Amino acid sequence: MVQCEMCGKDVGSPNRVKIEGAELDVCDDCTEFGTEIRTEDSASSTSTKYSTSSSSGSSGSSSSSGSGSSGSSGSSGGGRRRDMFDQMDELAQDYDERIRNARENTDMSQEDLANELNEKASLIRKLERGDTLPSDDVQKKLESSLDITLTAGSSDADEEWEGGSSSGSYTLGDVVKRKD
Repeated sequence: MVQCEMCGKDVGSPNRVKIEGAELDVCDDCTEFGTEIRTEDSASSTSTKYSTSSSSGSSGSSSSSGSGSSGSSGSSGGGRRRDMFDQMDELAQDYDERIRNARENTDMSQEDLANELNEKASLIRKLERGDTLPSDDVQKKLESSLDITLTAGSSDADEEWEGGSSSGSYTLGDVVKRKD
C-alpha cells in the first residue's frame, strides 16, 4: 500500500498528478486538486502527456516525467538545464564605484546627472552608495549617458564548478576560508 502524498490516506493504485508544478502520487479524492498526468503505453516513449477528455492511457507513475524535455532546446549532454537567467547579464559588483567615477570624470553633480537621466537625485545618491540596484531602464540610461558598462564581463567561468582536479583531490577545507 502506498500513501497519498497530499492527505496521507492509504491507496492501492495512486494517480500521478501535477499540483502547482510538483508531481505527486495522490488518491482519487486529491486528484481534483491538480492535473492528472498520463504516460503513453509504449515502452519506448518516456515523454508524458497531461490528460484531457480525449486522451487515453494508463495512470501509472513515472518518476522521471520529462524534466529534461520541457522546453530546454539546445542543452547539451547531461549538464544542468539552461534557463532565462543564463542569458541575462549580471550586474558588476562595483557598479556603484563605476557610476560615481564616471560622473566625477565628466564633472557632473549628482543633480545634473539626475536631470539628464530624468530621474531623481536621491536615486543617483542611493546608486552611488550601493544602497539600491538600478532597474534595467535606469541601467541603460546610465550606460549610454556616462559611456560605461555596469554588467560584469561574461566568461566561461560562470559554469558550474566541477572541482579542482579530475582526481578529486580537493576537499571543502581546501576551498573555504575561515573567518577566525
